[in-house]
Amino acid sequence: MKESLRPGIRYEHRFTVPATKTVPALYPEAEEFVVMPEVLATGFLVGLLEWACIKAINPHLDWPQEQSLGTHIDVSHEAATPPGLTITATVEVIAVEGRRVVFAVEAHDGVDLISRGRHERFVIDKARFEAKVGAKGAM
Repeated sequence: MKESLRPGIRYEHRFTVPATKTVPALYPEAEEFVVMPEVLATGFLVGLLEWACIKAINPHLDWPQEQSLGTHIDVSHEAATPPGLTITATVEVIAVEGRRVVFAVEAHDGVDLISRGRHERFVIDKARFEAKVGAKGAM
Protein backbone atom coordinates (compact mmCIF):
# COMPACT_ATOMS: atom_id res chain seq x y z
CA MET A 1 0.00 0.00 0.00
CA LYS A 2 1.19 3.44 -0.82
CA GLU A 3 1.21 6.28 1.71
CA SER A 4 -1.33 8.06 -0.49
CA LEU A 5 -4.07 5.62 0.63
CA ARG A 6 -5.83 7.91 3.10
CA PRO A 7 -9.29 9.09 4.11
CA GLY A 8 -10.73 11.67 1.74
CA ILE A 9 -10.12 9.79 -1.51
CA ARG A 10 -13.29 10.15 -3.61
CA TYR A 11 -14.31 8.45 -6.83
CA GLU A 12 -17.32 8.63 -9.09
CA HIS A 13 -18.18 5.73 -11.37
CA ARG A 14 -20.93 5.71 -14.02
CA PHE A 15 -22.59 2.60 -15.41
CA THR A 16 -25.58 2.23 -17.74
CA VAL A 17 -27.77 -0.66 -16.62
CA PRO A 18 -28.15 -3.39 -19.27
CA ALA A 19 -30.85 -6.08 -19.17
CA THR A 20 -28.14 -8.53 -18.09
CA LYS A 21 -27.90 -6.81 -14.69
CA THR A 22 -31.57 -7.14 -13.76
CA VAL A 23 -33.19 -9.46 -11.22
CA PRO A 24 -34.09 -12.20 -13.76
CA ALA A 25 -30.42 -12.38 -14.80
CA LEU A 26 -29.07 -12.70 -11.25
CA TYR A 27 -29.67 -16.44 -11.00
CA PRO A 28 -31.25 -17.56 -14.27
CA GLU A 29 -31.48 -21.11 -12.91
CA ALA A 30 -33.84 -19.88 -10.14
CA GLU A 31 -37.43 -19.67 -11.34
CA GLU A 32 -38.20 -17.23 -8.52
CA PHE A 33 -35.75 -14.70 -9.96
CA VAL A 34 -36.66 -15.29 -13.61
CA VAL A 35 -40.27 -14.18 -13.10
CA MET A 36 -39.37 -11.00 -11.17
CA PRO A 37 -39.38 -7.45 -12.61
CA GLU A 38 -36.56 -6.39 -14.91
CA VAL A 39 -34.92 -3.84 -12.63
CA LEU A 40 -31.36 -3.61 -11.32
CA ALA A 41 -30.75 -6.53 -8.95
CA THR A 42 -29.46 -5.72 -5.48
CA GLY A 43 -26.65 -8.23 -6.04
CA PHE A 44 -25.46 -6.32 -9.10
CA LEU A 45 -25.84 -3.00 -7.24
CA VAL A 46 -23.49 -4.33 -4.55
CA GLY A 47 -21.01 -5.36 -7.24
CA LEU A 48 -21.18 -1.91 -8.81
CA LEU A 49 -20.45 -0.24 -5.47
CA GLU A 50 -17.52 -2.62 -4.94
CA TRP A 51 -16.23 -1.83 -8.43
CA ALA A 52 -16.27 1.91 -7.67
CA CYS A 53 -14.37 1.33 -4.42
CA ILE A 54 -11.77 -0.79 -6.21
CA LYS A 55 -11.30 1.93 -8.84
CA ALA A 56 -10.94 4.53 -6.06
CA ILE A 57 -8.05 2.83 -4.30
CA ASN A 58 -6.20 0.89 -7.02
CA PRO A 59 -3.93 3.89 -7.80
CA HIS A 60 -2.89 3.77 -4.14
CA LEU A 61 -1.96 0.08 -4.19
CA ASP A 62 0.91 -1.80 -5.82
CA TRP A 63 -1.56 -3.18 -8.37
CA PRO A 64 -1.86 -5.98 -9.42
CA GLN A 65 0.32 -7.61 -6.73
CA GLU A 66 -1.83 -5.87 -4.12
CA GLN A 67 -5.58 -6.03 -4.49
CA SER A 68 -8.57 -5.51 -2.24
CA LEU A 69 -11.42 -7.81 -1.32
CA GLY A 70 -14.79 -6.85 0.11
CA THR A 71 -15.28 -7.93 3.71
CA HIS A 72 -18.43 -6.08 4.76
CA ILE A 73 -21.31 -4.32 3.04
CA ASP A 74 -24.16 -2.41 4.68
CA VAL A 75 -26.18 -0.57 2.05
CA SER A 76 -29.77 0.23 1.28
CA HIS A 77 -31.51 -0.37 -2.03
CA GLU A 78 -34.11 2.38 -1.99
CA ALA A 79 -35.45 2.66 -5.54
CA ALA A 80 -35.87 0.46 -8.60
CA THR A 81 -33.76 1.20 -11.67
CA PRO A 82 -34.83 -0.09 -15.10
CA PRO A 83 -32.35 -0.95 -17.87
CA GLY A 84 -31.12 2.04 -19.84
CA LEU A 85 -30.67 4.41 -16.90
CA THR A 86 -27.15 5.42 -15.91
CA ILE A 87 -26.13 4.95 -12.31
CA THR A 88 -23.55 7.21 -10.71
CA ALA A 89 -21.81 5.52 -7.79
CA THR A 90 -19.95 7.93 -5.53
CA VAL A 91 -17.55 6.50 -2.97
CA GLU A 92 -15.24 8.06 -0.39
CA VAL A 93 -12.57 6.50 1.80
CA ILE A 94 -13.53 7.41 5.36
CA ALA A 95 -10.99 5.30 7.27
CA VAL A 96 -7.78 3.37 6.69
CA GLU A 97 -6.83 1.07 9.57
CA GLY A 98 -3.85 -1.06 8.59
CA ARG A 99 -5.02 -3.05 5.58
CA ARG A 100 -8.73 -2.37 6.27
CA VAL A 101 -10.29 0.41 4.17
CA VAL A 102 -13.74 1.79 4.98
CA PHE A 103 -15.91 3.66 2.45
CA ALA A 104 -19.06 5.73 2.50
CA VAL A 105 -20.98 4.78 -0.66
CA GLU A 106 -23.94 6.21 -2.52
CA ALA A 107 -25.63 5.59 -5.87
CA HIS A 108 -28.09 7.66 -7.92
CA ASP A 109 -29.84 6.67 -11.15
CA GLY A 110 -30.49 10.19 -12.45
CA VAL A 111 -34.00 10.13 -11.01
CA ASP A 112 -33.66 8.73 -7.48
CA LEU A 113 -31.06 8.10 -4.83
CA ILE A 114 -31.00 4.31 -5.05
CA SER A 115 -28.44 3.35 -2.44
CA ARG A 116 -26.34 4.59 0.43
CA GLY A 117 -24.30 3.01 3.15
CA ARG A 118 -20.91 1.68 4.07
CA HIS A 119 -18.47 -0.81 2.57
CA GLU A 120 -15.22 -2.29 3.88
CA ARG A 121 -12.38 -3.80 1.90
CA PHE A 122 -9.17 -5.50 2.96
CA VAL A 123 -5.91 -5.06 1.05
CA ILE A 124 -4.29 -8.39 0.22
CA ASP A 125 -1.10 -9.67 -1.33
CA LYS A 126 -2.58 -11.62 -4.26
CA ALA A 127 0.04 -14.40 -4.40
CA ARG A 128 -0.09 -15.03 -0.65
CA PHE A 129 -3.90 -14.99 -0.67
CA GLU A 130 -4.12 -17.42 -3.60
CA ALA A 131 -1.67 -19.80 -1.89
CA LYS A 132 -3.80 -19.79 1.25
CA VAL A 133 -7.01 -20.38 -0.71
CA GLY A 134 -5.33 -23.12 -2.74
CA ALA A 135 -4.33 -24.92 0.47
CA LYS A 136 -7.90 -24.63 1.75
CA GLY A 137 -9.28 -26.07 -1.49
CA ALA A 138 -6.91 -29.04 -1.27
CA MET A 139 -8.36 -30.16 2.07
